[in-house]
Amino acid sequence: MQKISLYDMDRTITVRGTYTPFLFHMVLARQPWRLVLLPLLPFGFIAYGLRLINRCQLKTFNQWMLLGNGPKLDDLQPEIERFADNVLRSNRHQKALDQIETDRVAGRTLVLVTASYELYAEAIGRRLHFDHVVGTRLEIDDEGRVRPRILGGNCYDNAKIGRIEELFAKQGWQRADSHVRAYSDHASDQAMLEFADEAIATTPTSKMRLLAGQRGWPIVDWR
Repeated sequence: MQKISLYDMDRTITVRGTYTPFLFHMVLARQPWRLVLLPLLPFGFIAYGLRLINRCQLKTFNQWMLLGNGPKLDDLQPEIERFADNVLRSNRHQKALDQIETDRVAGRTLVLVTASYELYAEAIGRRLHFDHVVGTRLEIDDEGRVRPRILGGNCYDNAKIGRIEELFAKQGWQRADSHVRAYSDHASDQAMLEFADEAIATTPTSKMRLLAGQRGWPIVDWR
């Protein structure tokens, strides 16, 4: 029996979201002059609110504004590592880290499943000894440049299930022969939690708390 634990990242393992802090960390560390573009960012959120663009397009717009059209991954990597260190120093639930370690010691395969960019989620997952990281993938061209283009869609909501099934197929795991445990704080992960044999609502939002009550999922507070 393959024992697998699926963890959401933002506000499940971390206290706060990581997407916007990551972009600003990179701007301040590499190209502070891009801060002059900040007045343009609300236009992307307005377009998203009016449903003129989708979540993928919004993330692409923000990335293009704050990271540029194609920085080299090798140039970004040192700051990605520093950002990961910062997250685990000042933006994490210690009880979440304790549970991750408990699952690891119990022989469970650890999978981080997040809408955040794999670009930096991988560095966070590596520090926490995750076996696999599934996140939103960015195009990296043949020259090693990170382009403002999302590959395969935003790893969010029901899209996470497709990526989890893709991982199962790649690893040769059979769902019927696996025990899956899933942790999340947010109702957008309902499909991932329903995919699991054991679903746990962690420090949940009010909507997630209501959903957990309806489904009979245990609730834990990792604050």
